Amino acid sequence: MKIARRSWPLFVCGLAMIAAILAPPVATMQERMTGFSPRSASRQKEIEEKYKRLPSAEEARRHHRFFTAEPHPAGSPRNNELARHIAQLWKQQGWEDVRLHRYDVMDTHPRSVMAEMIAPVYYKASLREDAYDVDPDTKNPRVRSAFTGMSASGEVTAPVVYAHSGNPEDYELLRKHGIDVRGKIVLVRYSNPYSYRGFKALTAEREGASAIIIYSDPAEDGYKRGKVFPDGPWGPESHIQRGAITYDFLVAGDPLTPGWPSVPGAKRISPKQARSVPKIIALPMSWRDARPLLENMDGPEAPREWQGGLPIKYRLGGKAVRVHLKVDMDNGIKPNYVVEARLRGSELPDEWIVLGNHRDAWEFGGVDPSSGTASMMEMTRALGELKRQGIRPRRSIVVCSWDGEEVALTGSTEWGEHFASEIKQKMVAYINVDSSVSGPNFRPSAVASLAPLIVEMSRSIDAPSGRSLYEEWKDSINRERKEKGEEKEISDDELVDVRIGSGSDHTVFLNHLGRPTVGLTFDGPYGVYHSMYDNHYWMTNIGDPEFRYHALMSVYWGALTLRLANADILPFDFVFYSDKLREFVEEIARREDAKRYLDLSGVFRRIREMKAAAEGFKLDVEAKLASGQLNRLQLKNINRRIFQFESNWLYARGIPDRPWFKHLLYAARYTYAHLELPALTEAVENGNWVRASHQARILEAAILKNTALIRQ
Repeated sequence: MKIARRSWPLFVCGLAMIAAILAPPVATMQERMTGFSPRSASRQKEIEEKYKRLPSAEEARRHHRFFTAEPHPAGSPRNNELARHIAQLWKQQGWEDVRLHRYDVMDTHPRSVMAEMIAPVYYKASLREDAYDVDPDTKNPRVRSAFTGMSASGEVTAPVVYAHSGNPEDYELLRKHGIDVRGKIVLVRYSNPYSYRGFKALTAEREGASAIIIYSDPAEDGYKRGKVFPDGPWGPESHIQRGAITYDFLVAGDPLTPGWPSVPGAKRISPKQARSVPKIIALPMSWRDARPLLENMDGPEAPREWQGGLPIKYRLGGKAVRVHLKVDMDNGIKPNYVVEARLRGSELPDEWIVLGNHRDAWEFGGVDPSSGTASMMEMTRALGELKRQGIRPRRSIVVCSWDGEEVALTGSTEWGEHFASEIKQKMVAYINVDSSVSGPNFRPSAVASLAPLIVEMSRSIDAPSGRSLYEEWKDSINRERKEKGEEKEISDDELVDVRIGSGSDHTVFLNHLGRPTVGLTFDGPYGVYHSMYDNHYWMTNIGDPEFRYHALMSVYWGALTLRLANADILPFDFVFYSDKLREFVEEIARREDAKRYLDLSGVFRRIREMKAAAEGFKLDVEAKLASGQLNRLQLKNINRRIFQFESNWLYARGIPDRPWFKHLLYAARYTYAHLELPALTEAVENGNWVRASHQARILEAAILKNTALIRQ
């Protein structure tokens, strides 16, 4: 019987009601397992319960100590040694097809750095962090002095201007005070409001500054926030936030092979041609080294919101303070190594759940990334043990240890570009864990279609307190809201952050290749980011002394992986995705200028149609799963269409001015902060209404395409 399309949702609702009457009793919220038939759910529950008993906090601690024993930046002998160590461990754990992929990429290390104030008084910055007797790692001679990755080499002597956070609006204020930064050194903060150091550098470069110094003010991550290292989580006076300033918000990965993999022998462009290579000298400082500069500044008093945590009057400067900087960088080609392994799927080996964590650290990487590496290694041990017990996933699980994330999101991007065609055909989802633990607060992010699954999984996982992870998660957010004076408690629909920026290894998979991504972390007070104090001592005395949250991450990460790997029908929620897409568009539509110049009625109409189709599809799938009506071929066909949904948000020409970024719904601002509907939003913010109307039509076409896909 042919059903008229207009009547189809009503017909499906009727089927669902009949199925509900005939089906076994509905599972409680705690037992619900989206994407599984009752029989499959029972089997999956047994598998997950076996898995949850395997990860060990003590094993996670042991891994963490090994990975944080020495500094291991990208391209270093120690980091390459760790790659081989991980490969060997994965073989011992029973993982298959273990491989090391070599990528020859632009790397970054300091030869020498020097900073001295030559007027109005002399002061030479130490550019070093203090050692503490309680923490022997702080005395390691292999810890490097302050430097900024991908800084240009050069020497400059010039006046210093205080430019607050180094964002474009800060330079506008300086101009209003008659201060021109051209040819000068700008001193900016990490960072109030937040912006990625690379955007600070690009902005300074565009403003004509000769160099940029980025320092850590105690208002952001030091004593103004609480106790400092070694007694508390915040940064001491000498702590230095290292980091790269690569412009990977323009194009990610090796700057010399933009858009193609940097395999041995690959074609390379010159650094002068590379859009992501900075042309400005940059250096980080501790607040101890920056304080003499700030104390001697002349010029107007800085605005109240520019005043920092030091007990001085912050001034804008521009004349009195002169600094001599000399930076000599080795930004040559070095090999980076990605380690890959897999557990081949028993039924669907060509469908992949991909897991990843980056290995390289600025120094010891106690939180970033070695907490994630420790959780990953304990997860892979547990999954390998299931395989030894004869329990294979239905779909293949692929795990990767990335290199060079801290430089330019390098290893994951090169691997993604290397295997782009396979990834587009086979990757069901990518689950990223960068820093797994800096505290007890669960803070996941995901594309909107996977957000409900993240919440569902949290109900079946026990937290260290004995309560469910779901309860701890929700309570921690509600506490934060109350501290901010917000009375309304958070709803389940708000728990997962569905506004995904950049700055980690998910970028190539979501923004360039159109695959769904998840990011997992446990958050907390953390003021030693990218310093040598981010180490094993910090973790064992402050961050997670018993390593219970490291083990909890192993449990959650692995259980989520198994849920995706074994589902009968992939548990993606397109109704929820439709709702979030509507929210994204509504934010643009509420703007006064958009109301006057942009017609979004067609986009809203298409979203309503997509949601109606998604609701019908969801009811149909749930009914058929409950009744066990679907055979293998039907399941395969449905899953292939579900698989295609995220890819349909890709636009081949990419975002205007940033064509490497191709996702219509997700990208990042130059600050790494999230940017929804990037091409449309940037056109609206720039007042380019012709381009905005064009982008609205492109978005409308993509929504129509996905609506048709759902209806199939």
